[in-house]
Amino acid sequence: MGHDHSHSHGITATGKHRKRLVAVLGITLSVVLIQVAGAVFSGSLALLADAGHMLSDAAGVFIALLAAWIAARPASDQRTYGYQRAEVLAALANALVLIVISVVIFTEALRRLGSAPEVHTDVMLFAAVLGAVANLVSLLILRGAQKESLNVRGAYLEVLGDLLGSFAVIAAAVVIMVTGYQAADTIASILIALMILPRAWHLLRDVVDVLLEATPKGVDVQMIREHIMSVDGVVSVHDIHIWTITSGVPVFSAHVVVEDEALGARGADRVLDKLVTCLGSHFDTEHCTFQLEPATHAEHEAHQHA
Repeated sequence: MGHDHSHSHGITATGKHRKRLVAVLGITLSVVLIQVAGAVFSGSLALLADAGHMLSDAAGVFIALLAAWIAARPASDQRTYGYQRAEVLAALANALVLIVISVVIFTEALRRLGSAPEVHTDVMLFAAVLGAVANLVSLLILRGAQKESLNVRGAYLEVLGDLLGSFAVIAAAVVIMVTGYQAADTIASILIALMILPRAWHLLRDVVDVLLEATPKGVDVQMIREHIMSVDGVVSVHDIHIWTITSGVPVFSAHVVVEDEALGARGADRVLDKLVTCLGSHFDTEHCTFQLEPATHAEHEAHQHA
């Protein structure tokens, strides 16, 4: 006997914050154009690296918005969960793009180490300060939503890296203005590349966890088992599976062995209601499926999981 508390496949976590992403996309693209022009006129590799990073951010936000639109399409017999995993695939693309950008920046910076060209610091500083202000505004826009969606979190982390990158460019410009040490621009480029990689790795790791259907972070399987066992009439629980379809959509299923007498009349409904309430209130899992089994049937079950 199975029971599914919720069959809703409505708006996803990214879709809820679409307007925030659109605002950040507009800000980011505007600053990219200014920084590219500033890099051309100033000769700053660090500024160009920051612009390249921001361009990858803009591409990532666009992909996230596209994925949110695709994910909102209804489920079908062929795709019973709809297209919600499109958001996770978009986050994967974001992580890979970040890695490529960092490698390109790092390679070009190493090539320049021995012969740093002259940099015009006035244009470089102006564009970097403008980028820092824009990144700070984007961070404030995304801050409230970044815990709910992998894609929004990816955009938030990318903008945070951009802000740090802008600070690095500002510092390099000041050093060159004060000391004339042109290699500061190249060093700032290397720092930007090194800042991108850890963020890309963490995002990639989270995406892989979702794709491998790992237990969501913060979920204690043993504690869930104990809560289920505390329900009157439950003898044991096995084949527990907990995974994530996309950000904000955890899924739970389990086989619950129940005393035979508890399955009579409305007993099964009472057990299911208690189980669903337990999962929903204690573990914030609305989409849960339970297979109830009489204790006398337990010996016929082949356990596939804990």
